[in-house]
Amino acid sequence: MRKIPETYIEFTKQYPEVATAYETLAGECHESGPLKQRERALVKLGIAIGSWTEGAVRSQVRKGLDAGLNPDEIRQAFILALTSIGFAKMMAALTWVEDILKQE
Repeated sequence: MRKIPETYIEFTKQYPEVATAYETLAGECHESGPLKQRERALVKLGIAIGSWTEGAVRSQVRKGLDAGLNPDEIRQAFILALTSIGFAKMMAALTWVEDILKQE
């Protein structure tokens, strides 16, 4: 398990009931169907890329690595986003993933 960002840790301290409810909901969503952990990690990564939300992208890269995705698989997810979100957004999102991968 990778280091949890300090912002999230502080959020859970300030709003423990909300954090618990969020984690419970996330767990239920993950267990609600037949997808395996690696498949779910790729789906979540794709959603984060498509929403072009930096925090979500960074989080899903870390979680994807925890789920066993390798850096090349993660990079391919970003390349696949090119024709959906455009070159500039894909390149910006790719810088976020590279920041995380360099820390590994």
